Order: sequence, then structure tokens, then C-alpha cells
Amino acid sequence: MIKLIGLMTRRPGMSHEAFREYYETRHRLIGEKYLAGGACRYMRRYLSSTDPLSDVLYDCILEVWYPDETAMQNTSARLALPAIAAEIAADEEQLFDRGKLLFYLANDVVSELPPIERS
Repeated sequence: MIKLIGLMTRRPGMSHEAFREYYETRHRLIGEKYLAGGACRYMRRYLSSTDPLSDVLYDCILEVWYPDETAMQNTSARLALPAIAAEIAADEEQLFDRGKLLFYLANDVVSELPPIERS
């Protein structure tokens, strides 16, 4: 399994609520349309600060999971087709601060913890 992580920041002037609403009702549908058949999981993790005096640097963590390298490469090639790339970019302009988008490949390592003892 291969996981692509994206750190997403909303466009200036857009509220957290409007960002999430637009992402879930519009941009998500574009992602689903073009990731279908290549990716096996597409999820968003919306962030909020635990410090009331601090703002978040990123509003959302995007996760796209692929079954293997071939699926990821084929999907990336599809997303790079001019008409598809233009559609995605045009919608991203409505949602993201595109200059702050970052993408990484993630290698998850999980620690198994003992069960919580209840008294």
C-alpha cells in the first residue's frame, strides 16, 4: 500500500467552515471522479488548533491510498492530462492557497500499545 499525504491550506479570506463545505460538496467530487479505478482510499482530515491563541498552518490533511506503485503512476498520469489538470487547477483556485500545498509519500509505522486498564 502506498499513501500520498497532502497538506492543504484554504485560500486567503475563506473561513474554515466555507473551506470544509466547498471541499466536501464540490472539490471532493472531482477527486472521486479522477481517483476512481486507481486509488483505493481518499480521505480528508480537517485540522483545528488545540491552542486558542494559535492559528493552524494547514486546514486539511489529504490522504490518497494506492494499492501499488503502478496504480499511483497511472493515476498521476491521468491527473496530468491537460483537460483534467485544468479542471482540477480551476477548482483548486476556488479553495486552496495553491502556493502552500505540499505533498509527501508516507510510510506508516504503528506501535502496538497494551490495553488500557480500567479500575
